[in-house]
Amino acid sequence: MSAEQPTLPPVRLPADAELARDALAAPLLARAVRLARWAGPDTRVGAGGELVDEQLPDAVEVLGLTVTADGTDGADGSDGESFEGTEAFEEAVEEAEILAADAWRLAVDTGLVTVEDGADDETPGGAGPGDNLALLTAGSPQDVLAIWLDGFDAVFADAVVPVLDDLETLVGEDGEIDLESLDWDPEMEGEFLEGVLGNLYLLTVSEGGPGDGPVPLPALAASMVVPDDMGEPTDDVLEQVSDAMMRLDEQFRLLEAIGLVEYQPVDEALMAEEGEEPAAPLDDEDVSRYGMVRLTTLGLYGVRARMLDAGVDAPAVGDLADKGADALLGGIAGYPEAAARAETAAWLSGRDAVTAARELLHAARGTDAGSPLRRLHCQQALALVGTEAEPAVREVLDDAELGGLARVWLVERGAADVPAPSESMIFWLAIDTIAAQLDADGDLEELQELIEGLTGRHSGFFEAAWRVDHPATAEVLEAMGRLHRDKTAAKEARKSAFKARSRSGS
Repeated sequence: MSAEQPTLPPVRLPADAELARDALAAPLLARAVRLARWAGPDTRVGAGGELVDEQLPDAVEVLGLTVTADGTDGADGSDGESFEGTEAFEEAVEEAEILAADAWRLAVDTGLVTVEDGADDETPGGAGPGDNLALLTAGSPQDVLAIWLDGFDAVFADAVVPVLDDLETLVGEDGEIDLESLDWDPEMEGEFLEGVLGNLYLLTVSEGGPGDGPVPLPALAASMVVPDDMGEPTDDVLEQVSDAMMRLDEQFRLLEAIGLVEYQPVDEALMAEEGEEPAAPLDDEDVSRYGMVRLTTLGLYGVRARMLDAGVDAPAVGDLADKGADALLGGIAGYPEAAARAETAAWLSGRDAVTAARELLHAARGTDAGSPLRRLHCQQALALVGTEAEPAVREVLDDAELGGLARVWLVERGAADVPAPSESMIFWLAIDTIAAQLDADGDLEELQELIEGLTGRHSGFFEAAWRVDHPATAEVLEAMGRLHRDKTAAKEARKSAFKARSRSGS
């Protein structure tokens, strides 16, 4: 993820305490905690800190994963004689031991256990609870989340390692694994998964995206493979999408265990037989069979944390709550409406109404390019303050930049003794309002209605508007010429824009 990426929409996250509860409930971390509490003088580990094979059955039992003679849960109704010793039984035992080994490795990686590596298979090392284990119960929510993030990093690293079906063929005469024969680039694989998680994050937080809903795996894979300017994907590109899906299927299974995603795996019936090309996901009606994935709330927190570490601007609602009014009005300039409202409400919470209103109005002043949008957000913020802000609003009635805004706010709240605005103030406010809406990049039809409403209410609007001493006058009139649906009015707007430019010498 590059630091040059544009600012992302803000994410709305719950309190750290709620996120910490989710982290502790993540299946892999929960199993790691149970093993860390079990670790003691009799726990034996190998040269790499892993549990020795003879220790795995005990770890499986601690985790409640023991495979019984009649099946793991007895659901198949078979008796012990028909299940124990079968291939299915052996596979279930192996799967349970893999889960235990994975949980132990996470406990080591996150400092939940400390290990003294064994010298060799005949001289195993020992293990015991690590310092971080106590933090999960006695530490703060931030401590818990820091441990979980370490776990996420460890699982991410595992997820980008290729699945080795036949490890023996890769081991050279010196006993070392020949990584070059894998055709595996760790950096490229890491960037690919980072990109996928980044796209999933963006889809989740963007207005118009799926929100809390799942994203089809084919769409996610295609977002990384299919060029933006490609029309109908070629067979080669479709094959790349299918390959990417298979990689992601394995990776999301791992990431689900740490609580990052909720994942519906690819339907095994769609898997290609050995030697066959994987089926391309072409049937939209059956798209869920090709896998569905969504970031959990904890996943949003985790992916955002990685983005921030990489230098990406990934804001969260509440980031500006303790900042000044200038930071608030500038920061929410690119926010969607709902997020801007939530951020403003968080900023106002706990502040004195009159003091907050004064700060907002002061920050809204200016003649720079961003000032009209700041004033628009100031007006919206004042709407959340309520009538308690009236004394501060009345203080700016004679201000050239804020007087019109103040009058509108007071009238909308039924205030008495609101002085009538001058004609110059009316037209200045009109130009400022349209300039703000243009910067906000809002709904085109709403903007057209605003423009046509203003020109309809004020005869001779364009003859007066080009004389307005506002830095955006010419740009606004040019936009009105493009957007006004009445050809005569549009022509008048373009003429007025020319006059405004000639008047300002630009």
